[in-house]
Amino acid sequence: MLMRTDPFRDLDRFTHQVFGTAARPAVMPMDAWREGDEFRVELDLPGIDPKSLDLDIERNVLTIRATRPELDANRSMLAAERSRGVFSRQLFLGESLDTDHIRADYTDGVLRLSIPVAEKAKPRKIEIERGEQRQAINA
Repeated sequence: MLMRTDPFRDLDRFTHQVFGTAARPAVMPMDAWREGDEFRVELDLPGIDPKSLDLDIERNVLTIRATRPELDANRSMLAAERSRGVFSRQLFLGESLDTDHIRADYTDGVLRLSIPVAEKAKPRKIEIERGEQRQAINA
């Protein structure tokens, strides 16, 4: 199970309702879903140098960091709307996921993660033993 916590979600929702805009930009928009025995996560990170991507896992917390370079000071910008600098996002992974076998791929500005379900969390059949009835022997 993939768990997500965002302490500012309600504040963002309220700000959007009142002012019609988000309080803080979604710098790493994410989609997550289960597909068979894996959880899939896709994060949009256009313009990120793949060498700047960093994924760390500690216990069940996956931290994703990326850097979009600052603007060239010599440019005379007409518009500068894209966020710059270091971005970070944490995903809280449930105990049922196999954090030792996470796979990551970055192609066309999308970071794709595949997180397998742990073997111990997969459904399985339990065999029922059928023993013979025991009888007490009277001497």
